[in-house]
Amino acid sequence: MHEGGGLTPIVAFLTGEGTDGAGRDVFEVISFDDAAVEQVHDFVQWLFPLRERSGAQPNAPMLTDEDIEVIRESISAQAALAAATDRLAVFYYRNGHWLTASDHNHLRITRIIKSLRLLRGDELADAFRTLILARVAEAGSPVAQPTLGFWARA
Repeated sequence: MHEGGGLTPIVAFLTGEGTDGAGRDVFEVISFDDAAVEQVHDFVQWLFPLRERSGAQPNAPMLTDEDIEVIRESISAQAALAAATDRLAVFYYRNGHWLTASDHNHLRITRIIKSLRLLRGDELADAFRTLILARVAEAGSPVAQPTLGFWARA
């Protein structure tokens, strides 16, 4: 919520009552095919928002304490976050191009873990990280140690 009692743009997006900066609703973004997940660079900040400004997308929304509280209590936002988490988990399991020493997807994964911790809790954030680490191990551990450290601290 914000002054005037309306939903903030990020809360409206995650509850299915608004759109992201490109005019897409949460359902459209969650239904991206793998090519779109890889090639579109302005959606992950909306699906997995944080308190801090995005270096990659400086116009992406930033969470306030009030946003976090509303999202944590919203059944529809929690359902959207669960679906978004499942969608990205499938993407990372089905695709291996990110399994290198360095890749832009590593920043996305850090963001997803941090956002899940804020909006869905430690258990679900840790479960996503565990899934990613299992995929990395399965691929022979090609991801650089500094990245693994970011994920451990996320």
